Amino acid sequence: MSPAKRRELAGFIAGLGLEVSALCGDLGGHGFQDRAANPGKVEKSKRIIDLAKELGADIVTTHIGIVPEDESGPVYEAMQAACGELAAYAKSVDGFFAIETGPEPSARLKKFLDSLPGDGVSVNFDPANLVMVTGDDPVQGVHLLKEYIVHTHVKDGVRLRPADPRDVYGMHGYNQGSSHGEIAEMVERGEFFREVPPGEGAVDFDAYFRALQAIGYDGYLTVEREVRADPVRDIAEAVRFINRYRFPP
Repeated sequence: MSPAKRRELAGFIAGLGLEVSALCGDLGGHGFQDRAANPGKVEKSKRIIDLAKELGADIVTTHIGIVPEDESGPVYEAMQAACGELAAYAKSVDGFFAIETGPEPSARLKKFLDSLPGDGVSVNFDPANLVMVTGDDPVQGVHLLKEYIVHTHVKDGVRLRPADPRDVYGMHGYNQGSSHGEIAEMVERGEFFREVPPGEGAVDFDAYFRALQAIGYDGYLTVEREVRADPVRDIAEAVRFINRYRFPP
C-alpha cells in the first residue's frame, strides 16, 4: 500500500469506531532459526512494524520458531541475533514484536527474552497453546512472563496426548511455512489436542483472568478461534463468555 492508501485505511477503521489491536507478522519458514534467511525476514518484519504503527497499532504478533533447549548452539544464537535486532528496532519506534506462547515452556521463553536487549521483543500470551502443546500451566506462565506480556488471546483447548512441539510447529506447522488453516486442520483431526470454546477446555479462566489483573495487564483480550464453520457465532459466544467477568475500568 502507498502511504496515502495506508492513511485512508487507518481513517476508515477509525471511522467505524474500531481499533487494530495488533498485526500478525508471521513469515513462516523456520521462524528465525535459519541464519541465512534471517536478514530478509528481519527487514520485512521491520516493515510490518512500520505498517502496524501507521494503522494505529503498537504490536506485531508472530511465531519465531521453537526456542531450543541448547543455549550454546547455532540455532539459539541465530534466533538471539535476529530477535535482538528486532527488539532494538521495535523499541526505537515505540512498538513491540510479540512472540506467541506455545512452542516452548514459559520458563524457557522467559530465559530467551531475558537474553535480549530491553522488551521490544515481548509476548502475545495464548493460554490454550500452552495447555494443548507443552502441557504448561497458563497461570504460572502469566506470572513468569509478566514483564513481557503486551497482547493476549482468549482461547481454550484440551490436550489429548503428549506432543512433540516439532510435530506441531515443525513438520506440520509454522517452521515449514504452514498457515493457521493447516494448524486448524490438525486441531480438527484431534491428533494431539482439541480447541474448544472458552470455558469448555482445560484453561482455568477464573485464575487466568485473575493472574492478568494481578500483574497489571490492561491490554486487549483478543478472541482467537481457529476451528468450526461459523466464526461469527464463535466470536460472539466468546465475547459473551468474557463479559460474564467484571474487569475494573
